[in-house]
Amino acid sequence: MSGSGRYFIARHGETVFNAAGRLQGDHAHTPLTRAGFAQADAMGVMLRDYLGPRPALTLWASDTGRALQTLSVIAEHLELDWHQARTDARLAEIGMGAWGGRYYHDVMAEVGPILDREQGLFSQQAPGGEWYDDIAARLRGWLDDTADQTGDRLILMHGISSRVLRGMLTGVATTSQHRAPVAAGLPQGSMVMVEHGRETIIRTGTGHAPV
Repeated sequence: MSGSGRYFIARHGETVFNAAGRLQGDHAHTPLTRAGFAQADAMGVMLRDYLGPRPALTLWASDTGRALQTLSVIAEHLELDWHQARTDARLAEIGMGAWGGRYYHDVMAEVGPILDREQGLFSQQAPGGEWYDDIAARLRGWLDDTADQTGDRLILMHGISSRVLRGMLTGVATTSQHRAPVAAGLPQGSMVMVEHGRETIIRTGTGHAPV
C-alpha cells in the first residue's frame, strides 16, 4: 500500500482561522499567522539538524495555501526547491461541509458539542462533510498511486488528515466510532517520521487549535 523509504509527516503552522476559532476544514487558502511562520521555521531548523542540507526528499503537500506556505519555509531551511513540490488534494483536511468557515462557538450553540476534547477529534459529522473513513479512503488512493516511488518523503498536511495517515502507516486499530485508524493528536507545527511502521516524533509544535 505504501512506497519504500521514510515518511516525514508535518502539520502546517497556525492560521488566521485557527487563531480566530473558526472551522477550517477543506478551505483552500487560510494564511499563516506570525506564530504559524515561527512554527514552520522551527520545523525547518529541526529537520535540517536531523537530515542535513539538501537531503534526498520528495516534497509533497496538500493543495492548500497553509500547507504550501509551511512547506516553503521548511524547504528554504533544507536548501530544497519548493517549486519541485508535488501537491495532491487527497492530502487535504477533513471536509467540513456546511460548517466550513463558521466559528466553533456558533456551530456548538446550534447543534451542541461537536468535539471530543479528550481525543481532540470531531464527535459529530458536519452536514455534507467527511468522516474519518472518507479521509482514509482518499489517503489509501494516494498511497496506492505513489507506491512505486522510492526514497524519503516530506508531506505537509493537516491536523486530522495527518492523524489518519499516521494511523494507516503505523497500524493503529480502527474503531467503530471513527471507522478508520486515527493516531494520537499533535499540535500545529509538529513533525513525525514513520519508518517501517514505527513513528518517531521529530518535533512537537506549539499550536493550540482544537483539532
